[in-house]
Amino acid sequence: MNITMRSAALAAMIAMALPAPAAAQFGGLLRSKPRASGKTATGCDDSAGKSVGRSVIGGMLGSVTGRIGGIANFLPVPEVAGLLTDAIACKLEPEEQKKAADATLEATRGEEVGSSSTWTSETRKDVSGTSTVVGKTQLADGSTCMNVNDVIIVEGEETTVSKKMCKKPGAARYEIAQA
Repeated sequence: MNITMRSAALAAMIAMALPAPAAAQFGGLLRSKPRASGKTATGCDDSAGKSVGRSVIGGMLGSVTGRIGGIANFLPVPEVAGLLTDAIACKLEPEEQKKAADATLEATRGEEVGSSSTWTSETRKDVSGTSTVVGKTQLADGSTCMNVNDVIIVEGEETTVSKKMCKKPGAARYEIAQA
C-alpha cells in the first residue's frame, strides 16, 4: 500500500469513528485529488493547500485558521449561513463572523434604506466592518428584498461585497437571496 492510500485509509477510519459533525470536518481528507479551483465547498480560498496531518491536527484542536504568508483563510461558521457571503466570512475569524452577521441583522431590522450597523473585532485590533442597507424592493410574491453592502477592513485591506437579502411574508428575518 502506498503512502497516499494509507493516509486515505487512516483518515476514513478516523472519520467513521467520530460523531457526525467531526466526521464532516474530516470529509475533505478523503478526496483523491485537490479541487481545481482552489476553493473549498464554501467558496473559501484553499489554494495554498494543507497537509493531511496539519488538517487533522487543526480539526482536532478546533482551529479553523490557516495562516499562510500572513493571510487568513477562515471557514464560515454555520451561524452565519444566510447572512454573510463567503467573500466576507472567509476573511474573518468565527467570532468576527458572528459580529458581522449581527451587524447585518441590525441593519436590516429597521427595514430602512440608509440603515447601518458597525462592529469591531475583540481579538484583532485591525479588523472591523459595516453593513449598510442601500436599496429596498417589494416583489410580486409579497417578499421584501434589500440590497446590503458589507465592508470589512482586515489588516488595512478593505473588502466590499454587495448582497441581495430577502424576507418572505411571515419570515422572521432577511436572508441572502439564492441566485
